[in-house]
Amino acid sequence: MNPLIPTPDTIPVAWGWFEFLLLLTLPLHLVCMNMLLGFSGVSLFARLRGDETSRRLAFELARVLPFLVAFTVNFGVAPLLFNQVLYGQFLYVSSILMAAFWLAVIPLLIFAYYAIYLYDFRFRSLGRAGAVFIGLALVAILLIAFVFTNNMSLALDPARWVAYFRNASGTLLNIGDPTLFPRYLHFVVGGFAVGGLAVAVFARFWRQRDPQVAELANRIGMQTFTYLTMVQVLLGMWFLMALPREIMLIFMGRNLLATAVFVVALLLSMSVLVTGLRRQVVLTAGLAFVLVFLMAVMRDLARIAYHAPFFRAESLQVLPQYSPMVMFFVTLAAGSVCIVWMIRQVLRSLKKA
Repeated sequence: MNPLIPTPDTIPVAWGWFEFLLLLTLPLHLVCMNMLLGFSGVSLFARLRGDETSRRLAFELARVLPFLVAFTVNFGVAPLLFNQVLYGQFLYVSSILMAAFWLAVIPLLIFAYYAIYLYDFRFRSLGRAGAVFIGLALVAILLIAFVFTNNMSLALDPARWVAYFRNASGTLLNIGDPTLFPRYLHFVVGGFAVGGLAVAVFARFWRQRDPQVAELANRIGMQTFTYLTMVQVLLGMWFLMALPREIMLIFMGRNLLATAVFVVALLLSMSVLVTGLRRQVVLTAGLAFVLVFLMAVMRDLARIAYHAPFFRAESLQVLPQYSPMVMFFVTLAAGSVCIVWMIRQVLRSLKKA
C-alpha cells in the first residue's frame, strides 16, 4: 500500500450503486460538454465567415449556448460527486497537489459564462467583434478541460505524488505523464466532433423558419463530425498506445469485458463514420450517444486497472444508511421531469422566435 494514499471513507450503500450512478450520469455530462464545444466552435467559425446566412447561423447557436453552459455544469456535479465517493482518497490528493490550477477553474468558468452571455445578448450590437467574446469563452473552456485532464490523470498515478516534496506550492501539473496530451486531445477533438453532430441535429428545428440556415448547419455539423471523428480514431489509438502496457493489454484480450467494450466501440466508430458521410443525422446521433457511453465505460475500466495495485472499490467499508439514496432517486426522478419540461419549453420558444 502506498503510504501517500489516505484511508478511504466509509460509504452508506454498496459500492455498485455508486458505480452505476457514475456511469449513468457521466455520459450525460460528456454529451452536454461536447455540445458546448461544438456549438461554440461552429458559431465562431460561422461568425468569422461574414456572409448573411453564416451570421444567422451564428446567432441561432449563440441563443442556445447559455443553456448549454448551465446543463454542462449541472450535469457535471453528479459524476464528480460519485467519483469522490468511490475514489476520493485519490482525487482529493491530486486536487491539493495542483490546487492553484484547480481553484482557477471557478474564475475561468465565470469568465466563460459572462463572455457567452454577452455574445448572446449583445450579438447584433457587437457585430463581428462578437467573435472575440465567443473565442475567449472557448479558450477558457479548453483551459478548464486541460485542468480537469491533469487532475484526473494525476489521481490515477500515486507514484507521481512524490513530486510534492519538490514543489509544495500547489502548482503541480502532470506534464510528465505520456498519456496526458493524447488523453486531452482525445476528449477535446471528440467533443468538437459530437458537438458538430449536435449542430446538425438542431438544424432540423430551423428547417421551416430558415431553410438556408438549416442547410448550412447540417452541412457544417456533419462535416465537422465526420472529419474530426477520423482524427479522433487516430488520437484514440495514440491514447491507447500511451497507456502503461499492463493497462493497455486489458483492452487487447487480457480482460474479456474491457476487450469486448473496446471492440464494440471501435466497430461503432467505423459505423458512425459511414452514416456521417451519408449525412444520416438521426441514426448517427443515436449511434454516437451509445459510443459516448462506451467511452465512459472504457474510461472507468482503465481507472480500475490503474488503481488495482492500491485499491479496489469493493473493499470499501459499508455503514448502511439507505434513506439518502432513496431521497436521491426521488429527487432525480422529479428533477428529470422538470428538465424534460424545461427543454420542451426552450425548443418551443426557439421555434417561435
